[in-house]
Amino acid sequence: MKRIIVYIHGKGGNAKEALHYKSLFKKDSVVGLDYKANDPWTAKEEFPSLFDKVTKGYDSVIVIANSIGAYFTMQALGSKKIQKCLFISPIVDMQRVIRGLMNAANVTEEELEEKKTIETSFGETLSIDYLNYVRENPIVWRKETHVLYGENDTFTSFQSMIFFCERVGASLNVMEAGEHYFHTEEQMKVVDEWVKSIIQ
Repeated sequence: MKRIIVYIHGKGGNAKEALHYKSLFKKDSVVGLDYKANDPWTAKEEFPSLFDKVTKGYDSVIVIANSIGAYFTMQALGSKKIQKCLFISPIVDMQRVIRGLMNAANVTEEELEEKKTIETSFGETLSIDYLNYVRENPIVWRKETHVLYGENDTFTSFQSMIFFCERVGASLNVMEAGEHYFHTEEQMKVVDEWVKSIIQ
């Protein structure tokens, strides 16, 4: 059986991060999805053809997705044949994330409605179209899913993650003192052991 592992990076990441997982699964093909989308509606247009291209000819597909890459995956690849998904710090409540950014920038929904887009002092662009899209397109997900969550994740609350996992039937593994961005040697060791425990 030919198996491929598709890695989908988060914001600020890139497809080359997939090389890390190649070292864990030398017998499998491992590829990073080289996408450009910055919003879910563009991901819906871009992801399916990229996914079909890299997975063509494989019998089994496993997805490892990080942060907003997991959110885009759930928005764009729900109809694809995927054996299992491993989500690292997935964004599962995008409306909460956007509202958090709005609060940090001291922007009301009325202001955003009026101006349509607002550039923040911390480099994020707020968009009423994005907020409305998120409201109108809730996550619908029916794949075997496993989640790794950092206890100190500032993007997604523990309650939101529990609710998501219960709703979609996902397993949940929590790293004590873990962050949204898994990057230290200790954190990456946890990621690696978790990944290997699920992908046999």
